[in-house]
Amino acid sequence: MDELIKEINQFRDERDWRQFHNAKDLALSVSLEASELLENFQWKTSEEAIADDLENIKDEIADVMIYSLMLADDLGLSVEEIIRNKIKKNGKKYTIEESKGKYGKEGN
Repeated sequence: MDELIKEINQFRDERDWRQFHNAKDLALSVSLEASELLENFQWKTSEEAIADDLENIKDEIADVMIYSLMLADDLGLSVEEIIRNKIKKNGKKYTIEESKGKYGKEGN
């Protein structure tokens, strides 16, 4: 993961884009790119969207991830650590006994 973040930051720094990448704008960019990802699925079934737009879906997922990784790095956060912590929190909030096979947040 660290090598990937270094590669992303090198790409950004070679273009002198760091000046535009503060926490607020990176967070906004995550949201905007997530919206672009959603557009691929609008008015289609999941199967249709994947069949029609898989390449664009991959690009938009990459954009969401790139901005998210830059934001975490800029905030001095370990992506592995914050994801593992969130999984632990979710495990307590959504226990196997109460959640297994259930759709949504019912039961919690």
